[in-house]
Amino acid sequence: MTLRSALMKLVLQEDLNFLITNRLPRRFATKLVGRLARVEHAAVRAPMIAAWRFFSGVDLSDSATMRFRSLREAFIRPLKSGARAFAPDPAVIASPCDAIVGAHGAIEDGRVYQVKGFPYRLDELVPDAALAARFAYGRFVTLRLTAGMYHRFHAPADLSVEAVTYLSGDCWNVNPIALKRVERLFCRNERAVVETQLADGTPMLLVPVAAILVASIRLTFLDTPALLRERGPGRVTCDARLAKGEEMGWFEHGSTIIAILPREAELAPGLVEGQPIRAGEALAQL
Repeated sequence: MTLRSALMKLVLQEDLNFLITNRLPRRFATKLVGRLARVEHAAVRAPMIAAWRFFSGVDLSDSATMRFRSLREAFIRPLKSGARAFAPDPAVIASPCDAIVGAHGAIEDGRVYQVKGFPYRLDELVPDAALAARFAYGRFVTLRLTAGMYHRFHAPADLSVEAVTYLSGDCWNVNPIALKRVERLFCRNERAVVETQLADGTPMLLVPVAAILVASIRLTFLDTPALLRERGPGRVTCDARLAKGEEMGWFEHGSTIIAILPREAELAPGLVEGQPIRAGEALAQL
């Protein structure tokens, strides 16, 4: 057993992992890491990137660059051209990001699951009750981005973004250990509800959820360099038209995106909880 695997086994022990990642001051730790991640001085940057690479097991072979001025730059790195291919069929809704597939399936009268046995209400995740009701019998897929993954996310189809609602909140860890212990976790955390409409008028929601050590969510289609948190809570209407595969934004650490699809969508048969999926691979089909 390597040193890394031995340390990871210790850190991933459920009780210890939950204690380390959730019983410390979550907001303070998140702000601290966010600030340190921006430091470009080699005395801070080098050990932080080295620790990130050691513990996350990140694969940088498809990164557009191997030189990073800060840990933040490493987190939000762009990829080489053509590193992710999006399914060209307009009926296919692609995964917006690299992720581990989490809970997914049918929404049952507005009830969604974070893990088996831990339901939450869609109208708790989405603050607009009328909007949530439109998807009360739809489909959902939970996509968890780990710390070493590619952190940018993309349009899963040709679409227009009609509005974004930002909700401030907590920053619980979103790993499976926490999801089995904290009820309604996604509804407690900081998140954004991105309202979209596909080219044929089909509605779809994307809900990026922040987590511990996630400095914030950046939405590039809002045409502002500000992080979403800096804009403050509230709903912003827009008319941003994005082609399939076009960048929508990024997390400044790993986190989760919940895709909320209409009833007509059929989830891809290859979706398996716990298995990885890459941006561009089929998530569902209309």
